[in-house]
Amino acid sequence: MKIIIAGDGKVGLALTRLLSEEGHDLVTIDTNREVLERSAQLYDVMAVVGNCATMATLREANVEQADLLIAATSADEINLLCCLTARKLNPSLHTIARVRSPEYLEQLYLMREDFGLSMLINPEREAAKEIFRLLKIPGFLKRETFAKGRVEIVELRVLENSLLENVSLSRLPEVLSGCRVLVCAVIRGGKVIIPSGDTILRRGDHIYVTAPVAVLPELVKRLGIPQKKIRHAMLIGGGRVSYYLAQSLLGAGVRVKIIEQKPERCQQLASMLPRAYIIEGDGSSQSVLETEGIAETDALVTLTGLDEQNVIMSLYGSAEGVPNVITKVNRMESTGMLENLSVGSVVSPKELCCAHIVQYVRAMQNQTGAAVTLHRIADGRAEALEFVVHKNSRYIGEQLKDLRLKPNVLISCITHRGKTILPEGSSSFQIGDTVIVVTSREMPILQFNDIFA
Repeated sequence: MKIIIAGDGKVGLALTRLLSEEGHDLVTIDTNREVLERSAQLYDVMAVVGNCATMATLREANVEQADLLIAATSADEINLLCCLTARKLNPSLHTIARVRSPEYLEQLYLMREDFGLSMLINPEREAAKEIFRLLKIPGFLKRETFAKGRVEIVELRVLENSLLENVSLSRLPEVLSGCRVLVCAVIRGGKVIIPSGDTILRRGDHIYVTAPVAVLPELVKRLGIPQKKIRHAMLIGGGRVSYYLAQSLLGAGVRVKIIEQKPERCQQLASMLPRAYIIEGDGSSQSVLETEGIAETDALVTLTGLDEQNVIMSLYGSAEGVPNVITKVNRMESTGMLENLSVGSVVSPKELCCAHIVQYVRAMQNQTGAAVTLHRIADGRAEALEFVVHKNSRYIGEQLKDLRLKPNVLISCITHRGKTILPEGSSSFQIGDTVIVVTSREMPILQFNDIFA
């Protein structure tokens, strides 16, 4: 497909990398010539220097022949005007706008058609949703939802003397006393393993487990993971993610304390979140954290704009015994470095943003049989995709043990008439079933039939 990416910042660059890997014809637009030259050297893309909201720049980028435009500059207003102008020049164009300001949220959902928007994406709001979900059932490093909320893939770390240490997956039902789950991916030594029954779990492994949502509390109990309802949360940094997250936490009856360094931002937060405690101070200061009761809090979420600062504060929170720690990172390429550090769950707004956009692009390519949900797991080194089986799908009704799947592909769950099935060799899928597939990212899976050899 012909895709225009307007804005070559962190999100734009990440999208350029991901979409160029999938073979799309890309044009990038930015006002910064040096940034564009760097992208052009790294990836085989055409670069246009200019203001993406002007007709002249969009025409230079061949918007009339494009299939999709992604507006991801740092300014919401530029993104919206870019999409509006592009649709005027090409009425059949699909457009995606990154809009981050909470002030525009309600009106944009009401005015999507007026702005010619196919999709709105708010990285900070998506990150806040992800963090809130992690805090609702503490103990998991990450949680991804499928099958209309019936199934989740959760991330766990195999700790020393854990029930899972040195256990082969074939023995997992026995070890978990009948608690039915399926390990669909393992990160070990920075590499992703799509496991078999012979795979043995080792200390330090990060494992991704497929399970019905109703089974997750039982899994936590079997593994001996401490469960304590979160009553108090401390958020470091008063940016947009903190605002969205505080709204959700306050609505769930959690006491929220936000530590923010800038006085004017503290005043804004105090007026927008009257039920939250807003503390003006340096969240990276040990004395401030101790004074504000870090040792007594149930959850610490580090949300400043500096990855290094977030990591250090999360390490300190873990050392102080905070039971639930979540770290926000902006640079997606650095998440793999954090695997063996005590920084709790790692959430990247830009990673979430890119995953949603890539899913939309794949759905455009394959309207029939495309994934209805896509989550990038294992720090982007694997994907979990949800498909609906349709009449043209192969091997309908045949037992899984007789199918020939491509290497590093695993069917991790089947939902049949609302019932969740963790598949065995004798399992099969029917028209209308939901199938969750996990694969390493060596080759993109665009539609369900692509999983078969």
